Amino acid sequence: MFAGKKITVGITGGIAAYKAAEIVSWLVKNRADTQVAMTSSACRFITPLTMKTLSGKPVAVDIFSEDGGWNVPHIDIAMTDLFLILPATANIIAKAAAGLADDLLSAALLATKAPVLMAPAMHVNMYANAATQANIELLRKRGFRFIEPGEGRLACGSYGKGRLADLEVIKGAIERVLAENDSWNGVRVLVTAGPTREKLDPVRYISNRSSGKMGYALAEAARARGASVTLVSGPVALPAPQGVDLISVENAEEMYQAVWRAYEQTDVVVAAAAVADFRPQEQAARKIKKSAAPESIRLTANSDILASLGREKGGRILVGFAAETENLLQSAKGKLAEKNLDLIVANDVSAPGAGFDCDTNIVTLIDAAATKEYPKMSKKELAGEILDHLSRMDRFINKFGK
Repeated sequence: MFAGKKITVGITGGIAAYKAAEIVSWLVKNRADTQVAMTSSACRFITPLTMKTLSGKPVAVDIFSEDGGWNVPHIDIAMTDLFLILPATANIIAKAAAGLADDLLSAALLATKAPVLMAPAMHVNMYANAATQANIELLRKRGFRFIEPGEGRLACGSYGKGRLADLEVIKGAIERVLAENDSWNGVRVLVTAGPTREKLDPVRYISNRSSGKMGYALAEAARARGASVTLVSGPVALPAPQGVDLISVENAEEMYQAVWRAYEQTDVVVAAAAVADFRPQEQAARKIKKSAAPESIRLTANSDILASLGREKGGRILVGFAAETENLLQSAKGKLAEKNLDLIVANDVSAPGAGFDCDTNIVTLIDAAATKEYPKMSKKELAGEILDHLSRMDRFINKFGK
């Protein structure tokens, strides 16, 4: 997504300026051509040397600068694929709304034709001020994008709305802007994620250790590439991905029904949920007392959601997961054929750094033509690798012409 993209990061004079360092580092790591521009006030909070070291480029500070290889500095940095302002103070927002160009950054904003993404951060009263809100509304009408600030304790000790949004939220917003014309536009994706809970009584249930992180990463990655995404999720402790249609369920039957309701309007299914294979045959209406606990619990099988989809596959592309502790490849290849899948993601959940409830995974991707092993990586990175693999498959190319 980022390779070959030029991104200008404008840093203004707010206490949150130091957080721009992580965003710039992340952009560079993802191979974006990253240019930093700073106001004189921003230089009081974080030095241009820091940003030069992270970006690998001279930092634009002075509109009259003859350094850095620029022809006309504010015009050169305006020629970009995305213009990010982080943090966006009340001052830079007001300047942009009024069309002022009294320093390098404001002049570049006036000159750019790129999408502008602003991440406001300021005191709660400044953000709530009618002037600031009117300026934001005016800029929205002109096509500027805004990342809503968070609520909480501010640097001055006050509480309220005005702190810089979480960096993961900012990263997601950047990805979505860059993906607007990307290769998955028009593709309708259905992702399942998390565990299911099968009730024994009003207090107890049968479940598993799935955190939902892999499924949520896949939903975010597909949305970032421009896809329309529906996420059917079991109970997890994760924030809802922005721009994704989230359907929350609790048990396997609810997930089965939700998936089938969305299936007709779906092109690609990525079934990352760890659906319980069994449920208690009987569910007690009241909490089972310890003194009356049964010696055994009768179980009955849940519907195999992915297998049922495979039987009515049509022209859809189906991706499954095989979480195993032994005979990994043999079991995964069997599921690939039995469930009529196009791709299966196999992982040994007993391996350190892989499987449930961790931020990393170690997988092998298997399709009808090839088997490819991947080293340990973050689930967010892996989500991109899985979508890249799908994008290269003949079935995907033939279906979407991409």
